[in-house]
Amino acid sequence: MQGPAKPTAVWPSFGLLARRGLTFAGLLLLLGLALVLGVGQGAVYVPPTEVVAALLGERENPIITELRLPRVLGAMLVGAALGLAGAAYQGLFRNPLADPYLMGVAAGASFGFTLTLSLSGLLAGFGAGLFFASLPTTAALGAFLGAVLAVVLTLTLAGGAQSGLHLILAGVVVGSVLTGLSTLILLLDTDRIREVFSYTLGSLSFMGWRGVGMLAMGLAVALPIVWGLARALNALSLGEETARSLGLPLSSLRLLLIALSTLLTALSVVQAGIIGFVGFVAPHALRQLVGGDYRYLLPASALGGALLLTLADWAARVVVRPAELPVGVITTLLGGPFFLYLLWRARRGLQWG
Repeated sequence: MQGPAKPTAVWPSFGLLARRGLTFAGLLLLLGLALVLGVGQGAVYVPPTEVVAALLGERENPIITELRLPRVLGAMLVGAALGLAGAAYQGLFRNPLADPYLMGVAAGASFGFTLTLSLSGLLAGFGAGLFFASLPTTAALGAFLGAVLAVVLTLTLAGGAQSGLHLILAGVVVGSVLTGLSTLILLLDTDRIREVFSYTLGSLSFMGWRGVGMLAMGLAVALPIVWGLARALNALSLGEETARSLGLPLSSLRLLLIALSTLLTALSVVQAGIIGFVGFVAPHALRQLVGGDYRYLLPASALGGALLLTLADWAARVVVRPAELPVGVITTLLGGPFFLYLLWRARRGLQWG
């Protein structure tokens, strides 16, 4: 009587594998289209055929290769970094609300970045053309230390709670305070008000080839290591006792994942300011398509974050053309309602998905 159950168990598995394959193929295809769309958009419209010709090296166009291409590639790398960090935080803390923005990590990185530049006397030229193209390594280090400080403060205020709203409430408080301090430092050190608020709200207009290289190196280091810990995150999702019974060194695992996720967040903030909800939305959206297995969810979240931020940056340049919105405004308008929707589902006792 139990013979028919075998095909039922096989076909859903086959369907999930097919869905995963189609998801990754779709993400890569959409990223390619978003690249062409984003590079062609600006004060001067460039047709897709000319964009493709320039990208293939068949036609020389400095506007594309020197201005727009690094910006779009930077958007992809920042989005990938935030998406990967968000998925890692959610798996590590077993908290579906965790992400670099909501936990205050991005605000901490911004505070460390601005404080470092202020102490070194470099904020006087904030927003100038070559400012972000010649940032010292100490700026990235300051951002990383500020992000670590935010993580420590958030976990301390949460009282060790890693699930529910306690962690996020603590993160919101820490993030708000550190964002306020960062803004105060910027306004005291410079009169470039527009550039200051573009940065604090998240902007990719500062992105250059140096920033692209820095982000690419950070992802090249962090992505393989985080992906290598996917099985450990799968075990941790079943509970700490299960993870310990499998011999996982939880303390070392937490420290390593926090360090890598915080590093990715810090590098993103240094180049693009505080961009919210990318690390929150991407893992949730992709979990519906590829499932909760972190071997697939981590790379999918990176690709999803890259696509989300690239399209958000395109929208930021189109909505109020010829002016430009901070990309953080677009991601917040997208992520805020999604966050409220998940809270509504939680109150009705529905699963997070």
